[in-house]
Parts: sequence; structure tokens; C-alpha cells
Amino acid sequence: MKKLKGILVCLALVCLLAACATNQSQDGSAIDTSETSVSVLIPVEPDAEHVPVIEPEPVTEPEPIPDPVPAGFVRIPGGTFTIGSPESEPERRSDEVQRQVTISSFYMGMYPVTQKEYEEVMGTNPSNFRGDNLPVEMVSWFNAIEYCNRRSLLEGLTPAYIVDGTNVTWNKDANGYRLPTEAEWEYACRAGTTTPFNTGENITTDQANYNGTPYNNNVRGDDRRRTTPVGTFAANLWGLFDKHGNVWEWCWDWYGRYAAGDQTDPIGPATGSNRVLRGGSWYNGGQIIRSAYRGAHTPSHRFSNGGFRLARNAN
Repeated sequence: MKKLKGILVCLALVCLLAACATNQSQDGSAIDTSETSVSVLIPVEPDAEHVPVIEPEPVTEPEPIPDPVPAGFVRIPGGTFTIGSPESEPERRSDEVQRQVTISSFYMGMYPVTQKEYEEVMGTNPSNFRGDNLPVEMVSWFNAIEYCNRRSLLEGLTPAYIVDGTNVTWNKDANGYRLPTEAEWEYACRAGTTTPFNTGENITTDQANYNGTPYNNNVRGDDRRRTTPVGTFAANLWGLFDKHGNVWEWCWDWYGRYAAGDQTDPIGPATGSNRVLRGGSWYNGGQIIRSAYRGAHTPSHRFSNGGFRLARNAN
């Protein structure tokens, strides 16, 4: 028992000596533990009035990617233009009353439909002047409508027209081939110009195929008395050839007075007896091949200076 008490006394002395050692510095001086300081990070509530507000980045919808431009076509950019001619334009006609018209983007053929293109789809060539690269002519408005639908089906597109005898309805949502409207035709012909021709104030037979009769006292030109191969003359600013002369081009619209006021994508009167023709031809003089000149004929009429050009909807 005495031996156990001795061991406990020794252990107590050892603990006492260890405690003293922890309160001395290495040089033997005492360390004051009463002033020990501890750094504590205290969270501070922010001042709501001075907290910067970070606006989220606006979400921008991606622009739709346009379909590839079909081969042989030009994408016509949408825009607003003045259809018709000013009263100061020489040799204008009274049915060319000016209006502001807005046109949506669409595709238009670079050239009038050629005889080769027509025969490949229709199996026949009705033209008076023969040649693969000459514009097809001797085609009625109904022939042009039938060509549009047949070619659309051959290429896996939705036909633009529903034909019931002589009654033709246009499905405006279809992606198939169609005739341009009169407004689309003039908009594309002008290509941003406001002059009588897309070539300027005048036009020569070096710039278009017409009968050489001068416009506004211009110099008389050549009378070729027939069609010329498409693309013979320079294109307009939007890459379209033969918009003046060579062959008349059928349009969708019935002929009639322009609707009053500003218009967006007009399609002409609901009914009529004549369909619009535009552009003039090899047979006509300078006055008639102006950008604003309006021709018309019965939709069953066929003639050796009448053809057509294709259009398609664009997204």
C-alpha cells in the first residue's frame, strides 16, 4: 500500500513539472497566457441598397438559317418599293399609278424558262423559234401553271396550285414552283432602281432584245425579229437576266387597277378576264419594255413572244 502511494505521488510531480514547462519560453521566461488573442471572422450582412444588380444576359433567338438557294435561282431580299411610274416618266400609261408595296423575300429564276427545261418536264416544245437555250414561248398561262406543278412533283416539292378545270387556286404555303406576282416581278426587275429601266433612264438594243423602236427619242437600235438565248445581255443588280424584252412573262395576278393605299405582298384582284404579263418582248418597242409597263391577255392565249419565269417561296 505504501508502495502504491509512492507511485501516485511521483505521477503527480511529473504532471506538475510538465504544466510548468508549458508556461515557460525557450529562454526560461514565463509566458503570459492571460492576453491570448484569437482572430474570428464575423459575417456581415450586406447593405441591400448598395449591392450591385447583375442583369442576366438577354436570350437571343437564333436567326433562321435560310434554305440553300435553288440552282438557277436568285434570292430576292424583302423590302419596300414604289410600284408604278411617276407622272413625269415619259410615255407612261394611266394604269401605272404609284403605290408603296412591301415584298417578302422569295426566290426567282435567273432566266425565263428555257425550251430545254420545258421539254424535260412537259415532254413537248411548242416554241416557234427553236433552240435549247432560247426561252420557251407559245405557252399559255395555263401551260405555265401546269409546268410549275409538274416540276414541283418531279423534285419532291408541294405543288403551289390546285387546278380544277380552268379554276386555279394558289396554295401560298406550298414550297413548289409558282409564277411571281405582278408586284414581285416589278420589284425584282427594278432591283432598287427608280428609273424607267433597271439600266437607267434609257435602254439600247445592246442591253436588251426589243424591236429597236427608241424610247424617249433615243437612238434607234437593231430589230432582231426573234428571241435570243437567255443570258445574252447583262443581268440587273440582283443577278436576273432578260427582265426587259426577249419574251413577255406571265404573272399570277388578274389584271386590274392597283389597290389603293400601301400594300404588303399584294396578289391582285380576286377575279378578272386577263392575266398580267410583264417585261415586253423582242416584238415590242422601248416604251413597252419599261419596268412599270403592264401587259395582259386571256390566260389561254399563246404567242411567239410570250413565256414565263419561275418563283418560289423563301423562309
